[in-house]
Amino acid sequence: MNDVAQAVRLARVDLTLVFRNRTAFVNAVLLPLLIAGALASNGVGEGTAGIPGTQYVMTGMMAFILIFATFMNLAGFYTSRREEMVLKRLLGGPATRTAVLGGSALGATAVYLGQVVILCVLMSAAMGTSAPADILLLLLAALLGAAFFSLLAMAVSGLSSTGEMAQIATLPVVLLLVGGSPVMLPPEALPPALRTAIEFLPMTPIVETMRTAYLGLDYIGAGHEPLGPLERWGAALPSLGLLAVWIAVAALLARAFFRWDPRRG
Repeated sequence: MNDVAQAVRLARVDLTLVFRNRTAFVNAVLLPLLIAGALASNGVGEGTAGIPGTQYVMTGMMAFILIFATFMNLAGFYTSRREEMVLKRLLGGPATRTAVLGGSALGATAVYLGQVVILCVLMSAAMGTSAPADILLLLLAALLGAAFFSLLAMAVSGLSSTGEMAQIATLPVVLLLVGGSPVMLPPEALPPALRTAIEFLPMTPIVETMRTAYLGLDYIGAGHEPLGPLERWGAALPSLGLLAVWIAVAALLARAFFRWDPRRG
């Protein structure tokens, strides 16, 4: 319980720093929303299964913006703090290692959840959509996605010598995960062999679970039919299981590569 209290306290400090630093605020908070709005305004024609392209892309953007507030932001954040000995100094206080790392991840997750709320409001107000069909499932997918990318950020941080290098190192991962996931294009538009491969990438279960939760349709199966509450969770279960496996993999990578001591003398 003490770890939780310390993590919350550190998260509040991190959030204060983000909102006071104009560069961090733009990169972590405003830029993802601007990109999401620009991409969604173009849409993808009729989308899929009769869903307008703007709705299809916007629900994909809810997963896409994870890479800014959590992955890219945290990778640079952890690396910079390590090189400046901030992480070591924090360990000299009452906070444990779990609280120090978890506090930053918690702050980044709070920023991301705020962005999801904004996207939901925009979809409802500007695009005439209803509220999310399953808020709990949407929240679960968002939290699991944030956990995965936070752990992956720790791994990338351990392999980088500066905050700038850490953010550059995230780009190939971002291109692979986003380019190989149904963020903007429906899986039906991809070649069968490629479609099978991307089903197992970590971004795909995040996108499809969030899309199913928001629209209340089976985007994980092939039917694209309206689902009841229990049916939505049943349809999402395989993707949630795959995402749990990827979280375990990311945790192993973080444990193997993350370091507390500076890489530079």
